[in-house]
Amino acid sequence: MKVYELGAQDGIDSLRLATRTEPAPGPGEAVVEFHANSLNYRDYMIVARIHSGKKPEERIPLSDGAGEVIAVGEGVKRVKPGDRVVVSFFTGWIDGQFGEHYFGTDLGGGCDGTLAEQGVFPAEALAPIPDCLSYEEAACLPCAALTAWNALVEFARLKPGDTVLLLGTGGVSVFGLQFARLSGARAIVTSSSDAKLARAKELGADALVNYKTTPAWGEAVRELTGGRGADVVLETGGSATLEQSIDGAASNARIGLIGVLGGVDQTCNPIGILWKNIHLKGIYVGNRRMLEDMMRAMASGSLKPVIDKAFAFDEAKAAYHHLASGAHFGKVVIARA
Repeated sequence: MKVYELGAQDGIDSLRLATRTEPAPGPGEAVVEFHANSLNYRDYMIVARIHSGKKPEERIPLSDGAGEVIAVGEGVKRVKPGDRVVVSFFTGWIDGQFGEHYFGTDLGGGCDGTLAEQGVFPAEALAPIPDCLSYEEAACLPCAALTAWNALVEFARLKPGDTVLLLGTGGVSVFGLQFARLSGARAIVTSSSDAKLARAKELGADALVNYKTTPAWGEAVRELTGGRGADVVLETGGSATLEQSIDGAASNARIGLIGVLGGVDQTCNPIGILWKNIHLKGIYVGNRRMLEDMMRAMASGSLKPVIDKAFAFDEAKAAYHHLASGAHFGKVVIARA
């Protein structure tokens, strides 16, 4: 079978196509034949070695994949051949609270990922795909969608009438916008692109802020909320944007810190967290139980991912370059014919 490997991790072009023997399942395992994958900024960070140590060159990249179970090992009852499934980001984190011991089971980083024709995984890490979602749509969910769900629903307990501040229009933020609408919350979206803000408006954003033309966008968020601020913030920028997010947050707001797109070399004054009694929590994707809950909610609300562009398996490097360009709105997918 064909697989991609990380290679030297000195940029996208270090990705290499290789051939391996098709996997066989051991006890408790299942083999998945992949039909689609999607990319996350984390995948680019790994191959370019940004804020990340070097992985084995033979490591198969990507955390997100959807496909069909084609074989199961001894003792497996959770899935059977023919089942349509996605693989949970942390194959060892099934339910409960996060623990550092789950690192090493993170797909595409601590263990082999999904950018392959087939893969073998613990059967307990697989979640069924709702009938209403295609393989391409389901492949968008295990990382970006689940991160947004964990931050907004599991942590922030988003409810109707809340105001959500969403930074940017990448995969996580677009899912955050969709979940905000599904929950009956009001959504404010920031971007440096008026064209992307217009797309967000079409998806149901209630208010828009161009942070390039409005550098004090935290103040603008307060103005848009009558001086109150946002109840929930999906913080994707990290230290580069956190002070502005705090400025735009309401008293007792919940801020889910889910990314470091702005880098990690900037300082942030945390005094606003104290003054406003803000709840700040780091969010690193989620567990399989959350993934299943999220997909059920999406099915009941007829919610589908926003796919920016799909590439063929042999065009994986082009898909990475498209993601790295920042030109996308929503998810970048790799789909088999």
